[in-house]
Amino acid sequence: MKPRYLYLLVYMLSVTLVSAQPVDRGTLDQYIRLNEKKWLKQYLDFVSIPNLAVDRIGIQRNAGFIMDLMKESGIESVQLLEADQLNVPPAIYGQVKVPNAKQTIVFYAHYDGQPVDATQWLPGWQPFEPLIIDSAPIKKFTVIKDYMSYSNLDANWRITGRGSADDKVGIYAIIRAYASLKKLGISPTVNIIFFFEGEEEAGSPHLAEILKRHAPLLKSDGWIICDGPIHPSGRPVVYLGVRGDAGMELTVYGSNRPLHSGHYGNWAPNPAHLLSRLLASMKDDDGRVLIKGFYDQVTPLTEQEKSALENVPNVDKELQEAYGFIRSENPSRSLSSSLLLPSLNINGIQSAATGKLASNIIPSIATATLDLRLVAGVDYQKQQQLVEDHIRAQGYYITRSAPSDAERLRYNKIIQVKLKSGYNAQRTPLQHPFAQQVTEAIQSATRSALVVMPSMGGSLPLYIFEKYANALPIVVPIANFDNNQHAENENLRLGNLWTGIVEMAGLMRMKQ
Repeated sequence: MKPRYLYLLVYMLSVTLVSAQPVDRGTLDQYIRLNEKKWLKQYLDFVSIPNLAVDRIGIQRNAGFIMDLMKESGIESVQLLEADQLNVPPAIYGQVKVPNAKQTIVFYAHYDGQPVDATQWLPGWQPFEPLIIDSAPIKKFTVIKDYMSYSNLDANWRITGRGSADDKVGIYAIIRAYASLKKLGISPTVNIIFFFEGEEEAGSPHLAEILKRHAPLLKSDGWIICDGPIHPSGRPVVYLGVRGDAGMELTVYGSNRPLHSGHYGNWAPNPAHLLSRLLASMKDDDGRVLIKGFYDQVTPLTEQEKSALENVPNVDKELQEAYGFIRSENPSRSLSSSLLLPSLNINGIQSAATGKLASNIIPSIATATLDLRLVAGVDYQKQQQLVEDHIRAQGYYITRSAPSDAERLRYNKIIQVKLKSGYNAQRTPLQHPFAQQVTEAIQSATRSALVVMPSMGGSLPLYIFEKYANALPIVVPIANFDNNQHAENENLRLGNLWTGIVEMAGLMRMKQ
């Protein structure tokens, strides 16, 4: 028997006899190395299953794959948690009961993904035909065609494909963490509930319904949300909250048809100009939102949260270089501090055609999509109302549909405002005992200093867990920060998968 196998066998026997012994990071790393090729193949199979929430067959195949993996791993009571309505992507549930455990922790990730446009991916890439490449896709890279022939897999290799980073890696790391503990004969210290959602990227419209309907199965002391990227510094991070999100679509109207720019220019209203001026009135040159009351409801940070924020590594210059710009919206404010303020972002603007399709016209409409990110204390409907109040103050008549002929002849400036459904931010206090347990467990499982952030920049409906599951959530991400989630060429750094397994195992062994 090879020495490393003998050492692993001796360790497995010893922890079987003394189940309370902490997990040795070196032993877990070695166990991962022994299985990494088999697990990589399995993960590639997982990523290859299309996972759009609207694709019923793909969702069913993903659910089947996950349930089989859970059962193979020794997870109990594996089942689908359905919503009241038919044809809703179900959540996937499983549990592990641990003798003498005093707490129950839910581990969450989602298995659906964002829509894809395969034409935008790199040549030869397909969203659901994962590849292994030897570096980030923005650099010169090589496709690894026969990883099984390598003696060791390189942690810097990338797995491509939709869902590879957001968020199938969370599901696989959670399940594989428990399976690894079980194989090593190490008992978790907490009862574990597995909960994998199937429509997070669609806005989780039925999550509250599922939580309420299956409340007896989901009673817990806290939720671990395994989603999102680690800190750009490469250090592990714990996010105590997330920003909320709400959208608005604005359409400004001019004439009832496009007009010749020579015959009618300087006379007919141009909705592209009008919309541009309206949007410019909402923010100053330093990115501060000028809408009255936009920041009034923000819940201030506690002294502990301010202290944690001061210890967050500043990687602004490195990120600016990587992303190709030299001036942020507000040069005096760091990225980390910017994420703790509500924001107003223009996702896109559209009017008449440009480029080869451009013509000499005055467009008849112009449309912009706004994205409102929210922080603790700010209600998304109130924020949308503040934007509408600002629009009215600029002299606009607001309608919910295309204006009628009578409205066109009555009002000088007309805008259609469509309000998109949203959700509020959530933040777990840093001083809460559950937050202390999680940060201690992650720090003990990693070799790098832990970054603790009061909130992440992205949005998840975490307020739903607090409201309907009556437990606080904390986000523990594992994907690389440059994973291109929600965009073309999504990818996962292989080493983040292995590290994620270690971190999830550490959380399953947290001190009670």
